[in-house]
Order: sequence, then C-alpha cells, then structure tokens
Amino acid sequence: MIELENVAYSYGGGELLSDISLKLAAGSFHFLTGPSGAGKTTLMKLCYGALSPTSGTLRLFDKDVHTLDRDEIAQIRRRVGVVHQDCQFLDHLPVKENIALPLHVSDRSNEAETGDIDDLMHWVGLTDRAAALPPELSGGERQRAALARAVIMSPDVVLADEPTGNVDWDMSQRLLRLLIELNRMGKTVLVATHDLSLIRATKSQVQARVLRIANRRIQLAGADL
Repeated sequence: MIELENVAYSYGGGELLSDISLKLAAGSFHFLTGPSGAGKTTLMKLCYGALSPTSGTLRLFDKDVHTLDRDEIAQIRRRVGVVHQDCQFLDHLPVKENIALPLHVSDRSNEAETGDIDDLMHWVGLTDRAAALPPELSGGERQRAALARAVIMSPDVVLADEPTGNVDWDMSQRLLRLLIELNRMGKTVLVATHDLSLIRATKSQVQARVLRIANRRIQLAGADL
C-alpha cells in the first residue's frame, strides 16, 4: 500500500532522512520509534503524500508520487487517515461537527453517513460529548475525537503521530485498543511513539513490527526493545 525505496529527504540544506526502504503492506501494524527530532513526523508526512522525497521512490497505492498531480495526490490522501500529534479543531463547532468535517469537504455528508458518525462517536466513547466544544474536552477526549475524524472516510491506512503523548497510561491503552480494533478490521496501521512501555504492552495483543529511526536511517528493532 505504501512503499518507500531508498528514500531520502532534505530540508534547508540538511538531510533529515537517508536511504529509507519500508513497505506497509495491507493489514499490517507497525510502530515507529526513535528519539525526539529523529524524523518520525517527517517519515509520516512522506507516507501520506504531504512531503515528497528528495531522492528515491515513494509509491502510494502502487502509484509513484513523482508522477501525480495535486488532484491525484488529494484523492490518494483520502485513503489515509492521519491522527496528528497536535490535532487542530474548529473551536466554534461542536465535537460532532468537527468529526464530520472531512465528509462535508468531500461532499459526502448524506443521511446514511450522518448515521455513521453517531456509530463512530459511540465507538470512541464520545456520544455524551457530541455537543461539547473542543476547548471543553480533556486531552484523552481530544485524541479520541482526532481518531474518529481520521477514520470517518473509511481509509485503508491509519497513521497516528504520537497519539498518546498528552494522555495518561489508561487512556494510552484505550487509544491503542481502538487502533488494534481498526487493524483487525483490515486497516494498515502505523503508530509513531517514543513510549517503549506502550509498545511492549501492545505487542502482546497484536502482531506488530517495530521500526526505529536512528542516524537518519530506519532499522527493525530487535528483541531488546
């Protein structure tokens, strides 16, 4: 689904990532770890077409991004749901409307999909907060709302960039259980996190590969994790 072959990415004259080869197959679950500033967010942005590689080949759903125009990239990005590290909401809109925004943008806000929103809010445990405004939400509620918005378009791939960075351990576990459920539904999942304890706890519930970024390159983490 997403394949990087000898990819490098440079910014401002400095190389952030070098010689990255990675394949996210359909239905796979990956963790991406590494120290702060190692390039986790940059790699995630490459994986959904927000950035293009400086060199190497990046294929999204079997299409080389260098051959795609802006509209084609936009179409492909609808197949990828992204939970951002610092998710931004429209503070004047209720949570339910914030979650539904991708449907309105894509002209898919019909009655059937409105019903889907209610099911989705129940799934993330936010039914009682549907009318709340984003500033009224706790950190855990914001992250669950961000996850709901990321999957409202039924994407094939879900990318989560430090989704548990601002929540406690119990909420971290809850968020990961939701991501595991998505994976069991057939979604490809990539989670960037620096929390090795969370990775260890999750690996007992799902078959996951753990990738580590170090010195601008990516490697498969060993049993010492």
